[in-house]
Amino acid sequence: MLAFLLGPLMEVSMRQALLLSQGSFAIFFTRPISAACLGIAAVLLLTNVIPFMKERRKKIEEIRVKE
Repeated sequence: MLAFLLGPLMEVSMRQALLLSQGSFAIFFTRPISAACLGIAAVLLLTNVIPFMKERRKKIEEIRVKE
């Protein structure tokens, strides 16, 4: 629900930022606040992906042991 409401606003803001930076995505990495937000997003993504990968690897190991 939150994404549905904030999506259009975020899209407009991203377009404005890209227009100001002449199409360069570097603006999202050079500003401290945006770099912090991207870092937090990366950490949150990794905390969800790593356990999934470990579980998947464990299942593959169990299948190999059974064969």
